[in-house]
Amino acid sequence: MATIPLMEDFYSLQGEGYHSGRPAYFIRLAGCDVGCVWCDVKESWDKNAHPEVEISAIIQRVKESGTDFVVITGGEPAMYDLTELTKALKEEGMEIAIETSGAYKLIGTFDWICLSPKKFKMPLEENYALAQELKMIIFNKHDFQWSEELKSKVAKDCKLYLQPEWDKANEMLPLMLDYVKKNTNWTISLQTHKFLNIP
Repeated sequence: MATIPLMEDFYSLQGEGYHSGRPAYFIRLAGCDVGCVWCDVKESWDKNAHPEVEISAIIQRVKESGTDFVVITGGEPAMYDLTELTKALKEEGMEIAIETSGAYKLIGTFDWICLSPKKFKMPLEENYALAQELKMIIFNKHDFQWSEELKSKVAKDCKLYLQPEWDKANEMLPLMLDYVKKNTNWTISLQTHKFLNIP
């Protein structure tokens, strides 16, 4: 049976970005070499610390949740060939979103691609054009300039989000509010799941 390295899977609400507030089943894959210093799921980095789980077992749990929307995240999910996983999800009528840094080639079938680039390991050039959503994490003032640089690489209809790094939110949000008022093609994304205290 086909397996994937799984840190966790659960049914919750999408907390951030374009699909914020939408019920979603999350499949969080283990393994990441991007190494963000402010990552809030560092326990996902070590692939060997998590089990290989049969895709069929995950699909069964997705079906039991009752949702039709699945978010594949990590770690860095694009480190893996996701053909088998996404094929199985599609056979069950699921809409599939992936959240990725874009540092790896995307292999699989996806309805929504959220590109969240990291300076530590930049996206492949080919992935900018694929993104329906560009989610830039704002950690310091320079990240506004960096966001503009990457905005020029994505498609014209790509949804643009600025999201404060959680521990820097009090410091960065006032700057972000001013910024989006002057640069109205951007929207602020907040990690609402953390306010709601849900996974």
